[in-house]
Order: sequence, then C-alpha cells, then structure tokens
Amino acid sequence: MLDATNTPRGAGRINWINVSTVLSAAILIAAEVFGAAFAGGWAFGNLFNLGEYGTYILQVAFFALGIAVMVAFVRAAMRVEPFVTRN
Repeated sequence: MLDATNTPRGAGRINWINVSTVLSAAILIAAEVFGAAFAGGWAFGNLFNLGEYGTYILQVAFFALGIAVMVAFVRAAMRVEPFVTRN
C-alpha cells in the first residue's frame, strides 16, 4: 500500500541491536520496579497495619504503577533507539 507521498509503507528494516538494547534494559529495570512494588506494598501494609488484604491491595496498586512506569520507559527508549530504520 502506498501513502500520500507514493512511497511504500512499512519499507524498513528492524534494527536488532536497538531492539536487544531496549529489551535488555527493560528486563533489568522491570525486575527492579516490580521488586520495589512488591516490597513497598508489603512495607506500607505492615507499617499502617492494613492486614493481609490491605497489603495485597497495595501490592497490586504498586504493581499497576510499575506497569505504567515500564510502558513509559519502553516508549521513551523507542524514541531514542528506533526499532525500525527507514531506507
């Protein structure tokens, strides 16, 4: 399919070096973010005596926040290290 400039769409090559760099960094940062989410939920749950269910709720909330952080990181990293190079 052609776009408005009559150039083929999707005519790009995957830059595997950039993909592996971003993927490796994402795995490392995700381990830290989700570990901190689990530990933070446990710590705040015990600090405020929220009980078992309150601790689980905090862990889920921090985990969801961690997902948002990881999505933002990967999107920003893809702008710096593009996955596809255009010819």
